[in-house]
Amino acid sequence: MDIMIIHRQDDVIHFLVEGIDVAFANALRRTMLTRVPAMAIDEVLVLENTSVMYDEILAHRLGLIPLITDLESYNLPQDCDCEGKGCSLCQCTLTLEKESGSEDVVVYSGDLVSQDPKVNPSTGEIPLVKLAPNQRLIIEAYARLGTGLENAKFQPVSTVAYKYVPIVEVDKDKCTKCEACVEVCPKKIFVIDKDTLATQNTLDCTMCELCVQECEPGAITIGSKNDAFLFKVESSGALAPEAIVENAADTLKKRIRVSLDFVGKL
Repeated sequence: MDIMIIHRQDDVIHFLVEGIDVAFANALRRTMLTRVPAMAIDEVLVLENTSVMYDEILAHRLGLIPLITDLESYNLPQDCDCEGKGCSLCQCTLTLEKESGSEDVVVYSGDLVSQDPKVNPSTGEIPLVKLAPNQRLIIEAYARLGTGLENAKFQPVSTVAYKYVPIVEVDKDKCTKCEACVEVCPKKIFVIDKDTLATQNTLDCTMCELCVQECEPGAITIGSKNDAFLFKVESSGALAPEAIVENAADTLKKRIRVSLDFVGKL
């Protein structure tokens, strides 16, 4: 299996995997969605809330805030020595205290104060509630590690997708260089270079086959590799995208070993 990073930007990574089948590609995708742990607020203590928003709705919004996760400092509750009762090794406390004066005030995720500087909202611009004049909000929230198997709020990814690697071929004997394919292609795969139809950025091809329909029969063929896949992983901000991929690969490897050991004992 060979892996090559195609593009890396902020919380998004595009990479190419060769030497696997579609079953393994889908297993890797599902592992990133359901088996990679991330921090999220799981319990909220509302000490005072005079806003118009119900406590339950406010707690739900807090739970959906992506939190920057430090996997080395925290344990999953079931793996912790405290047996999930809540200690500094499996739980992080965040507090929020906000009061409006004579004007309306919007409370954002950035107003949360964490006891651990490594665990904070991935963005401070998520609106939580609007306080009318003379309203007050005091809460204490408890965050912990979890996985997507338990709840979607623990998923460290916003998007995980993959596709076959496209193969675009041009038969120069059948191509009339009418440039119809150049105009119709939404990804600008085709270009006329020195009176010759050439291809560029073929990895961006969506295999819509609009070019095939526009050109002479057999002039352009669209295919795909059966053992190569293009992945796109977009992080929620909880973990770096490459950390999500590495953690998922390690988790999948361990699960495969366990399955093989179990089969070997049968």
